[in-house]
Amino acid sequence: MPEYYNNLETRSPEERETDLFTQLANQIKHAKSSAPAFAETLAEVDDTAVTDRAALAQLPILRKTELIERQKGQPIFGGLTGVTAPQLCQIFASPGPIFEPGSTRPDFWRFSRALFAAGFRRGDIIHNCFSYHFTPAGMMFEAGARKLGCATVPAGVGQTELQVETMAHVKPQGYVGTPSFLKLILDKADELGTDLSCLKKALVSGEYLPPSLRDAMAARGIAVRQCYATADLGLIAYESEALEGMIVDEGIILEIVRPGTGDPVAEGEVGELVVTNLNPDYPLIRFATGDLSAVLTGDSPCGRTNMRIKGWMGRADQTTKIRGMFVHPEQVAAILKRHSELQRGRLVVTRENDQDVMCLQVECSEGTSSTLQDAVINSIRELTKLRGKVEFVASDSLPNDGKVIDDQREIE
Repeated sequence: MPEYYNNLETRSPEERETDLFTQLANQIKHAKSSAPAFAETLAEVDDTAVTDRAALAQLPILRKTELIERQKGQPIFGGLTGVTAPQLCQIFASPGPIFEPGSTRPDFWRFSRALFAAGFRRGDIIHNCFSYHFTPAGMMFEAGARKLGCATVPAGVGQTELQVETMAHVKPQGYVGTPSFLKLILDKADELGTDLSCLKKALVSGEYLPPSLRDAMAARGIAVRQCYATADLGLIAYESEALEGMIVDEGIILEIVRPGTGDPVAEGEVGELVVTNLNPDYPLIRFATGDLSAVLTGDSPCGRTNMRIKGWMGRADQTTKIRGMFVHPEQVAAILKRHSELQRGRLVVTRENDQDVMCLQVECSEGTSSTLQDAVINSIRELTKLRGKVEFVASDSLPNDGKVIDDQREIE
């Protein structure tokens, strides 16, 4: 019989939605009263009216670029949290720079659920090879392990020979870290003739997990699961024993929107992951991760009933420079919104005769005409300050890969 972290994982979708949006109303009210930035951006929002996903989609998107600018103008956290010492116990610095808080709240980043799904249990020893230096990854997993009742070896990265020596002595049951570093450790152990058969499970993140590497680890008796998280939001989704997509964490509301907009896409369509965090200490509302994914239809064979996503499928920020001008996905979205006949669009950038050429491929719900074509061409010129062509294509014919700008120019 499958084991679950708690009964939240198997409740009905209807019960989950009701609970999440009840929490969201409280979160919006709390954010407006405790965080100056949200008091500003959500000033006109009635928290009691945000009762479903349609209402949530009307709230503004918060992007990393805005987060960076707010933190520059209002150190430390840009007015996005009211948490202070002693509840604020850590200040992390990620590339950007972006500063993130750590809190005394148990399992602040909610990793115990992912660790449980990966097979970790109370009393296990975990060799933690995520960084403890400036960024929160090491502490994210350690906090989850502590909540679950596991001990950790705070190993960090590097020093593979010392990693092998320590693991051989401590004999941890599991590993957390990047998949490539796990391979380096095991290769070094083979080179040294050291037995690390104590390792039986691993939870990896931070980079792509090739199927060949998962299979190689399985052949050594190590069951590898992966999870998806960010320094800002904590855990977003995780694998279970079913190995069919990633299951969304119970502590967030996840949307997938068309890149460059805040508009939700149809189920199964690739788009940008937008997450609303229900953590009151750092209440990020409609935070755009910049990552692409898609919802998997149907239920997980493991019995967990939450939404599933396909995992990381690339980056949503497809900004590119054309003839010396930056063109953003938001501009492509603005062009499409000007013309109600247009559906999905994709700006294809090529190079002909040593000149940049851009062509907006658009699906059209109605018959096309030269009048519509001219109008779209004019919109391209007005909104991007560049000349571009238009190509009408059949509905549902553009690739489902989340690309809004497809830069096909060869890099010399």
